[in-house]
Amino acid sequence: MTSPAPEADVSAAAYREAMAQLASAVHLVTTDGPGGRAGLTASSVCSVSDAPPTLLVCLNRASSAYPAFLRNGVLCINTLSAGHEALAADFAGRVPPGERFTGEGWGQLETGAPVLSEALIAFDCRIVDRHAVGTHDVLICAVAALAEARGADRLLYANRRYHVLPR
Repeated sequence: MTSPAPEADVSAAAYREAMAQLASAVHLVTTDGPGGRAGLTASSVCSVSDAPPTLLVCLNRASSAYPAFLRNGVLCINTLSAGHEALAADFAGRVPPGERFTGEGWGQLETGAPVLSEALIAFDCRIVDRHAVGTHDVLICAVAALAEARGADRLLYANRRYHVLPR
């Protein structure tokens, strides 16, 4: 389903600057399957419902990883803890896509999407719906499994840099 674009009285640059003021958790969104293994850094993740457990994530359709997510139909939201700033930068494009899964402890839960063993929380999901909005797709994801690492400080992103939120 495609939503009509609203008339914009606010420039894209002004909007990006305003959004940079908001603090967000930092996530690695990963996938694997027939479309290949892919991952990227995202902050646009939100709970939708707890019955059934559902969340949403926004992905730019221009991303090189986008086709893999659509073809695989599964993803894992790996919420990062303090100390993962370099990994977040790697998945944001600092290293080529083929090198993003080296050097870290990766596993799987139910869907086969890569799960970071040190993730603060991992939401293993099946994509059940998507909606095109502007340059992005809003992916609606049913949570199939969870993994949690307790006790770590949280990694946040605000004002275009990383911050630590103590436990």
